[in-house]
Amino acid sequence: MLFLALIICFVISLVITPPIKKFAYIIGATDRPNIRKVHKSLMPRLGGLAIYLGFLTGVLFLKPENQYSGSIMVGSVIVVLTGVLDDVFELSAKLKFIMQFIAGFIVVIYGGLQVNFINLPFGGMLEFGLFSIPFTILWIIGITNAINLIDGLDGLAAGVSSIALIAISGMAMIMGNLYVVTIGSILLVSTLGFLYYNFHPAKIFMGDTGALFLGFMIAVLSLLGFKNVTFVSFIVPIIILGVPISDTFFAILRRLMNKKPLSAPDKSHLHHCLLRIGFTHKQTVLIIYLIAAFFSLAAVIFSMAKLWGSMLLVAILLFLIEISAEKIGLFGREFYPLLKLARFIRFSSRNK
Repeated sequence: MLFLALIICFVISLVITPPIKKFAYIIGATDRPNIRKVHKSLMPRLGGLAIYLGFLTGVLFLKPENQYSGSIMVGSVIVVLTGVLDDVFELSAKLKFIMQFIAGFIVVIYGGLQVNFINLPFGGMLEFGLFSIPFTILWIIGITNAINLIDGLDGLAAGVSSIALIAISGMAMIMGNLYVVTIGSILLVSTLGFLYYNFHPAKIFMGDTGALFLGFMIAVLSLLGFKNVTFVSFIVPIIILGVPISDTFFAILRRLMNKKPLSAPDKSHLHHCLLRIGFTHKQTVLIIYLIAAFFSLAAVIFSMAKLWGSMLLVAILLFLIEISAEKIGLFGREFYPLLKLARFIRFSSRNK
């Protein structure tokens, strides 16, 4: 039954994308090129609607039951409508944040999906108490926007989201969470159907309709899939989503350092940096796919490792992220403390 549903979802997403492309031109849901963007001609967006319709078909076909189903579907409708309106009219960042907050609020308050505590690795428990609700909502909003921020190249957000969904669904299968497996798989094949038209050279963009929807669903699924909030289950989704989370983290730091608003756009995201050092559009996307796959593999290893092994793995990942960020200029071209330290040590050793 699930296999048949996955085929249907993929086909619907694949077949419905071309009509949505024409519809996007008709209603003015297009993306004009500018100095910050990579594409050079007018491009239709709204492609995320194909992902959502494929996903919705699968949900209606299988009717997966879970105590959170109703609130998740209502929240997804809100973010999709927000994305559609933004693709057509370009909403303000403030209004989009409010709509994302409402969607997260519904899932957390009415659905009851909350992170209340974390069992610490060396014993004891970190209880969130009154902060459990804002923390969970912040996670949902943060991951939603993280996926949106990496949507800067053909097929990038769709591909990275697909890799994350494979990891989340695969680990949920190991843990016996059939609901997350079902929803994650439906979302995955719906995204892959759209990716056929979105990979370089793209014929249509997913727009905020797709980026916000994928971000919202991945945020919620990661909470559902790892709801046994031990230290390991808390860190696993963070590792899986290493690419969008780290790119967003460095974007925030970069803007704070440059005293710019957090919502201010720039051309120093991961994909911009890789393009700037000489990789082609397609090479950049494939490199980021490999990085995303590496993070997903690291998450699987982390989940199976013993305590000290998992601590060592996290330390290695943080070191690699920092060095890579400095090397390609994610902080900016003048901030690279670890590389400066390495050069200082090398210089000192030569002069002894």
